[in-house]
Amino acid sequence: MTSLRLRPEGPADAGPVRRVLAAAFARPDVAVPPEVRLVDELRGSDAWVPEAAMVAEHGGEVVGYALLSRVRVRTGGGFFPALALGPVAVAPHRQRTGHGTAVVQAALDAATELGERIVVVLGDPAFYRRFGFEAADRLGLTSPWSGLGEPWQALVLPPTTSGEPPPPRGEVLFPPPWSKV
Repeated sequence: MTSLRLRPEGPADAGPVRRVLAAAFARPDVAVPPEVRLVDELRGSDAWVPEAAMVAEHGGEVVGYALLSRVRVRTGGGFFPALALGPVAVAPHRQRTGHGTAVVQAALDAATELGERIVVVLGDPAFYRRFGFEAADRLGLTSPWSGLGEPWQALVLPPTTSGEPPPPRGEVLFPPPWSKV
């Protein structure tokens, strides 16, 4: 029996990750899905967090991907670092096998180990609720996607030290590559 291997993305994974993203987000009206370009552009930016770009391998083949990249929360007193989850993709032939859940959990575990506090996502509430995400507006977080309602979600990760203040409320600012999605 072949098992699933979860690990951070390495330099040799760029092509396989592109293939998974292209297959998972394929649409007849575009040759290259915007999610493929988004990841390519984030890789070359300050938003890239290499420890939080996770791949899922099955039988030596990259079949899943979850990316956490740097965003910032603008508060009344400055900026607070946070992460955005996405894109998340599983190769069509491996969907509905638990690989998506596994790779997202691996990315969130990596974020916790890095001492991150906030992760935001735009996605299906039924899927992301299982990880503890909730409507971002309940946490006082806004973004260009706030008007979409429940799909705009956030997760507060456990603090690294006791007595750490709660994460701030404010506007989530995304790096320029996100404006093309």
